[in-house]
Amino acid sequence: MLEEKNDNLSPIENETDGNQENVLNNEIKETAETVSEEVETAPLTSVEEEVVVEISPEELADDSPMTESEHQKALNAIDDSNAEESEDETLKDRHNIPLLDYHAMSMETLVDELEKLSTVEKVMSIKEHVEEIKKEFLSKYNHFIDEKRDEFLAENPDSTEDFEYHLPLKPKFDSLYKLIKGKQNAHFKSLQNNLQANLNRRLAIVEEIKNLINPQENIKDTLKHFNELRDEWRNIGPIPRDKYNHVWNNYHFHVENFYDYLHLDREARDLDFKHNLEQKQKIIARVEELVNEEDITKAFRELQDLHRIWKEEIGPVDREHREEIWNQFSALTKQMHDKRESLFANQREKEVANLERKKAIIAEIEELAKVEVTAHSQWQGYIEKVEKLRNDFFSAGKVPSEVNEDTWAEFKTAVRNFNSHKNAFYKDIKKEQSDNLNKKLALVEKAKAMSTSEDFAATTPLMKQIQEEWKQIGHVPRKYSDKIWKEFKEACNHYFDRMKATRNEANSEEIEAFDKKKAYLDSMKDFELVGDHKTDLEAIKAHIEQWKSFGKVPFSRRHIEGKFNKILDALFEKLSLSKKEGDMMRFSNKLEQLAGSDDSRKLEGEKIFIIRKIDEIQSEIFQLENNIQFFTNAKKDNPLVKEVLKNIEKHKDELETWKDKLKQLRNLSQE
Repeated sequence: MLEEKNDNLSPIENETDGNQENVLNNEIKETAETVSEEVETAPLTSVEEEVVVEISPEELADDSPMTESEHQKALNAIDDSNAEESEDETLKDRHNIPLLDYHAMSMETLVDELEKLSTVEKVMSIKEHVEEIKKEFLSKYNHFIDEKRDEFLAENPDSTEDFEYHLPLKPKFDSLYKLIKGKQNAHFKSLQNNLQANLNRRLAIVEEIKNLINPQENIKDTLKHFNELRDEWRNIGPIPRDKYNHVWNNYHFHVENFYDYLHLDREARDLDFKHNLEQKQKIIARVEELVNEEDITKAFRELQDLHRIWKEEIGPVDREHREEIWNQFSALTKQMHDKRESLFANQREKEVANLERKKAIIAEIEELAKVEVTAHSQWQGYIEKVEKLRNDFFSAGKVPSEVNEDTWAEFKTAVRNFNSHKNAFYKDIKKEQSDNLNKKLALVEKAKAMSTSEDFAATTPLMKQIQEEWKQIGHVPRKYSDKIWKEFKEACNHYFDRMKATRNEANSEEIEAFDKKKAYLDSMKDFELVGDHKTDLEAIKAHIEQWKSFGKVPFSRRHIEGKFNKILDALFEKLSLSKKEGDMMRFSNKLEQLAGSDDSRKLEGEKIFIIRKIDEIQSEIFQLENNIQFFTNAKKDNPLVKEVLKNIEKHKDELETWKDKLKQLRNLSQE
């Protein structure tokens, strides 16, 4: 490049011959006069105009003639990107940070991604990422808050309270976003302080290069000054992006103008032109390779860098090759741009397919919002379906940017309509749930009142009854459900725990009673009647009283009572008691056992059984007496008549026995 060949630009520096110097001075003078004359007399061309006025980027692009219109779009895309990155070099790193599908992420994942980005030092390189995350997070957050508001209004239709909902994730997001924006603002402020100063200095250098065409100055000093200006140009920092192309184009124009019109040191200039041509040919060769690169995005980023090198680091070439080589470069750029546009077109097709999928999801949700549902279980199924559709919507991928907001709005509307339909159903059953709540609260109070009862025989069936009632009562408002269930459960558990503890104490006594009765049974094996009716009867009664004094036995071992009753039956049979006397004595013993069981239901059951038996016997007697009427002409000694009369007497005796039992049972109840 030119700055690498300063020694060749001024070969006359080593000459000491005065005549040679005069020849050179004359050449400079003649050349300058020729240039001056041409400028004054010749019609102004676009290049000659630039000696006097600056040109715009539209009038001249890089070191080429006017670019063809079909290539301009590709060139502008690269120039715009390079202009942006030249203003702030940290933007170049944005290509190394992938732009993820933030739309498919949950709010929690979005905050995690924002937290990762907050640690990146070059904060301007993540500007697009941060704004995408912000857009998606706020969309999902606002949708979430809308749903919570709808739920609140559905559950509290008459409430005068303002709706408030605090999502812990929101303050964390706000804090991270504020942190990143603070870093970006500080960076931008620092950058802005330097951009304008750098721009002013670059414009001043352009003016100085314009003024180098002065035949009155020594060529040695002119070239030295020119190289100093070029070195300074390279070391000046970034300038505003909107000035980038214009300033660079003017700078290149005046550098070329310096070469083309001074005609100084043609050999050094030609060598520099040749070197620059070789460098640009190498770039073209590399671009030809990039055209076949599979990773189009990566290849296009490298093409941007090659454009920057072409424009900012490599000097001009001779006019003979200038247009040709530029056309080659711009044509290859157009090919790369077309491939990139094709890639974008494919992405566009995917986005359109994603849009169709999302519209289908929205349509499904809209249909679900119209279904008439009459049961809570059905609603649970539809709620699960909508939740799945929501997840499918978020994972369906990006849609075309121009319809993204509309699609999101349609989705939110569909979900809101479904929720409104659902909330209307639950609003209708809210009164029922309120009634259920009152019923369950009443059962809670009953359970608490009975939880301290000592009458376990009477209270236990009532406790079991209210537990069954609790099961039959429907749902209550969710915010009360856990609380009242806990209270009810604690009251029931308190009662049954006390009952169990009491029974455990009683069980030890019952086991002791069983052991005593078992030993007593063994002792009765040796008992013999003495033959005196009265004495034997008193002895049997004494055994019964002794047996009763031992108390109750465990329920699982009550078979021992049957063994004792069998012994009594054998003794009564030996004693030759009347059937009624024996029956009544056994019944009396049975009543004593029932009374000692503390189970009123057993006594009541025995009472019902006796009454039923009395009714049955009375019916039998009535039937027999009715049958005897058919034997009006039969004699009393008729065998058939005698049998019927005998049965009537037998049933009457049995009836008296059962009536005596009922009387004895009633007397026991009164006691």
